[in-house]
Amino acid sequence: MAKETQFVEQIADINADFPQWYTDVVLKTKLVDYGPVKGTMVIRPYGYAIWENIQKELNARFKTRGVENAYFPLLIPMSYFTKEAEHVEGFAPEVAVVTHAGGEELAEPLAIRPTSETIIGTMMSKWVQSYRDLPLKVNQWCNVMRWEKTTRPFLRTSEFLWQEGHTAHSSKEEAEAETFAMLEIYKEFAENCLAIPV
Repeated sequence: MAKETQFVEQIADINADFPQWYTDVVLKTKLVDYGPVKGTMVIRPYGYAIWENIQKELNARFKTRGVENAYFPLLIPMSYFTKEAEHVEGFAPEVAVVTHAGGEELAEPLAIRPTSETIIGTMMSKWVQSYRDLPLKVNQWCNVMRWEKTTRPFLRTSEFLWQEGHTAHSSKEEAEAETFAMLEIYKEFAENCLAIPV
C-alpha cells in the first residue's frame, strides 16, 4: 500500500535528517503527493508548473540547434530491448513487462519504457537512408518506468518525467561538436534558470 498523504506539521532538521527534511519540504510545498502504487508520485499543479517551465526553457534552447520534438511509444518490444546486452544488464531488475493484453497472452512481451534508446535508435535507422537525411536531431519529453526498490519524490520514483535527445551525424567530429554544444546548453540552463552550479 502506498504511503498516505501526510500533513507535515513540522519540517525535520536539515542537519539532523536531510532525507526526511527533503521529503517534508516537497510535501509541504505541495509539489507532489504519493501515488496509489508504491514508488509513484502525483505531481501537483505547482510542481508540474516547474516542469512546464523547464520544458519551455529547454525547448527554446534546443530549437536553436535544429532539434525537433518527437514522441516514441511507451511499450517497447523485448526483442528491441534485448538487442543490446547493456540495456538488459543495466535495467533487468527495474523493467516492468506487459505479458497480457485484451485478455490474451502477447506473442512477445513488451517492456514499459525504462528509457527510449532502443526504440529511437531503431526508428532513426529507418529514417536515415543517405547523407541527405543528416543531421537528424530529435528530442523526446515523456515518462519512464523503472521499478525502484527505494524511492524518494523527484529523486528516485518508479515513474518519472524524462527528457532525452538523440542525434545522427555524417562524421564523428560533427557528432562530438553537437555533444559539446548541448552540454553547454544544459550547463547554461542549470546555472541561469535553475540556479544550480555545475
